[in-house]
Amino acid sequence: MEGTFRKNIQIGIRVHIVQKHHQRSGELTEGIVKRILTKSPQHPHGIKVLLETGEVGRVKKTIEEG
Repeated sequence: MEGTFRKNIQIGIRVHIVQKHHQRSGELTEGIVKRILTKSPQHPHGIKVLLETGEVGRVKKTIEEG
């Protein structure tokens, strides 16, 4: 699922994010959402989240479990 809509993101789900310093390369980081930082229901570049590891970035896609 794409990460541009806040309704697709829940705390505890596994996602791929792109961190600010990786925006040019597009390198993705995988992790579990600890906190949703974007307040608006939609953002064209992805919803900003805090991962359990402390990394912050915009969600590019969610990972379907199972």
